[in-house]
This record gives sequence, C-alpha cells and structure tokens, in this order.
Amino acid sequence: MGRLVQPGGRHRRAVPASLPEGSPALVLAVPNASDDALSGTTAEIASILGLDNPALDVRLAKVDNAGRGDPKGIRAVLAEAAARRPAGAPSAVVVPLLVAPHPATIREIHEAITASGTNASIAEVFNTNALLAEALHIRLADAGLARADRVRMFSITTSADGIIVATVGGAEAVGSASVTAVLLAARLALPVLPASLDGSSGIEEGAARLQAMGVTRVAIAPCVIGPEANPGAIEEAAATVGAKCAAPLGAHGNVIKLIAQAYGLALSQLETPDIALLSRL
Repeated sequence: MGRLVQPGGRHRRAVPASLPEGSPALVLAVPNASDDALSGTTAEIASILGLDNPALDVRLAKVDNAGRGDPKGIRAVLAEAAARRPAGAPSAVVVPLLVAPHPATIREIHEAITASGTNASIAEVFNTNALLAEALHIRLADAGLARADRVRMFSITTSADGIIVATVGGAEAVGSASVTAVLLAARLALPVLPASLDGSSGIEEGAARLQAMGVTRVAIAPCVIGPEANPGAIEEAAATVGAKCAAPLGAHGNVIKLIAQAYGLALSQLETPDIALLSRL
C-alpha cells in the first residue's frame, strides 16, 4: 500500500480506544543506523505509546543501511509483523520518526515495503506546525532562551532575541519549517527563521540574516526528534555562530500525539471492516 496523505490541523483522529486482534503494528522507523538508534529517545517514545495504548503493537526499526540481514532493520521488522497476522492483511503502519519531510528516508521505506512483500502503509507526522511551534516554545523556555507560555504560569528573563528553527531533510524540510517558524515568532514576539542542518539555507546564513535584522543573541531551536540528526551537527552549528541551543523535541507530548494521530488516521483509511468501525468510535 502507498503513502497516506494527512490533512493539516490539530484535530485528527487518534488511536481508537480499542483495537481488534491482528490490527496493524505501529512501526516507528528511525532514520539512523547507529547501534544506539533504537535506545534513548526512540525507546522512550515507544514506551509512552505502549502505555497510552496497551493494545497497540509498537515496534522499532532502523532505516538507514538496514538490509535483509539486520534483525532490527525495517525489512526484517515488517516481515515479522506480517508473519503474526493473516496472510495479505494490513500488517503495519510505518511512521517515520521525523517531524519534517525527508524524501530520502521515505524512499528507503517504500523500497523496504516493496522488498518485504508486506501489506504496509506509510503515515507521516509533519504538516503539524501549531503543535511543533508549541513544543519548540517549551523547549526554548526550558533552556532559559524564551519566555514560557501563559499556560505554564511563569516568566523568565530571556537570553535570546532571535531564533533559528533548525531542521534536517534539505530544502523541503526548510519549507515545511517556515510555517512553524512563523507560528513560533507569533508566540515569542521575536524574529524566527528556519534553516537546514544538512543542506543549503544553513545555520550560518540564518544567523547572518537575523543579525542583519538587529539580533545580537541568536538561539537555535532544533525542530528534530533527535535520532534523525547527526549528534554533533546541532552543537557544531551553534558553536559556529556563537548561539545557545535548546534541546531537541525528543519525547515531548506533542510528538507522541502526532505519532498517535498518524497511526489513527492510517487505520481509518485501511479497508478492514473491524478497524474501520472502531476508528469511527
């Protein structure tokens, strides 16, 4: 099955309250081939999703360089999920652990689904700018780089007067982050620009543009969950422009919400009577 297109906005269907036996697994696809790619933040996200949805079969898989022989690779994980379900039935919904477009990762997942011969779909979690702007705001406030929002009922002296929203995935990801940057700017009443950690429109260019606007204290808000970015890239970029940096989004509640919504929407689009009925409950 192909890629599932999600509508924008905050109000999308989440995981149904109950799931029939044999419902598709939620496969969190991590675009990272390192030995610890499935630990840390990734494992925390999977644990929270499992606790919130006890009937949900949550699985982790590596995408990059994960061939047939890697038991933690996407092909092997898809094959195992299919083996535990009726032949030909929808066996998995693959949600890339990303919050911005990343074409190379999506291509690899499509190739893995085709190679595995399984009935799996891809459900992406971007196009969710309001939730991401809120999460970035909180991460900046946690680092003392922005005033906290009113819901959290406290205020601090900020040490930044301009923000760079840093993303990975090249120009397409920067384009998606542009809307998030506008919403974050509205929340902070500060200039905010998107920039790429892995392509053109980089951090140095973004910092130069902010400085041309009169910004003297630049901060970086990583619009990444964590595993998809080179561990040293964010710190190196911050050091290069003399900026302070917030933590990645990690297992923030809005990230969990977006993943659950992506899976729930995918269920509602599958041609499985029991699942379709439950998704309307």
